[in-house]
Amino acid sequence: MITRFAPSPTGPLHLGHAYSAILAHDMAQAAGGTFLLRIEDIDQTRARPEWEDQIYNDLEWLGLSWDTPVLRQSDRLEAYQARLDALWNDGLAFACTCTRRDVMAALAAPQEGMLVLAGPDGPIYPGTCRDNDKTGGTGHRPDDAAIRLAMHHVADRMPDQLIFTETGTGPQGETGPITVTRREAQDTIGDFVLSRRDMGTSYHLSVVLDDAAQGVTHVVRGQDLFEATKIHIILQSLLGLPTPIYHHHTLIRDDAGKRLAKRDDARALRTYRAEGLSPADIRQMVGLPLSSDPKKSRRRP
Repeated sequence: MITRFAPSPTGPLHLGHAYSAILAHDMAQAAGGTFLLRIEDIDQTRARPEWEDQIYNDLEWLGLSWDTPVLRQSDRLEAYQARLDALWNDGLAFACTCTRRDVMAALAAPQEGMLVLAGPDGPIYPGTCRDNDKTGGTGHRPDDAAIRLAMHHVADRMPDQLIFTETGTGPQGETGPITVTRREAQDTIGDFVLSRRDMGTSYHLSVVLDDAAQGVTHVVRGQDLFEATKIHIILQSLLGLPTPIYHHHTLIRDDAGKRLAKRDDARALRTYRAEGLSPADIRQMVGLPLSSDPKKSRRRP
């Protein structure tokens, strides 16, 4: 078993991060497997070296150990670009110049009888740029636009259904074999973003390529990403990548039932540390058993 914890260095780790990291670590340890740390820093406008250092410090304090070297997404842009070019050259992507405001404006005035739906990547794209002159297979991929997957073409290459195994639970209690049909891919997922114009990639493309490159066998993460898994298994099928087993867990929430965010500094691990709490206290707070791991954590070389 190979698991991973993949935080973004854009703010302090909080209790929710601690729960996910500890759970992934303990699952790998119990199976005699490997726990990996990945730094997801493709958003260079928000990533900060000091937050990356804080990630290492917090995880070490929690008593977690990971294999080195640590994979950093900013070092893998060429790998993402190569797969993006392959999809473009195969006619499975198109350039999109729509802003978020453009997309919302188009969805606010739908054609009569059209149902506006939210998908795993936000509101389902209305197809504004789908038939423009900047489509895959027709020349060089532009760098000044977002690149979207042409789902209407991809669906023709998909099997009738794709399946992933869920060993945790989705938001509605989904567990076991989870299917995504060709029709569902078109109707409830749509033309999701493969590359943002200011990043050269996207979370969805990067995460599936990184999981495959690192040999991750079990993806442990929050239920907020359950629906995104449908995007990921589509990309895995399209790119010929293995599909890991997924384990989505419940989210740690505040007293009002709201999901924790990085801006909620009151529940940041560094705050608890400053108040004198121990790693055992953190495990108790998130409902996980005490660790018996005698190993020392390992930082980046």
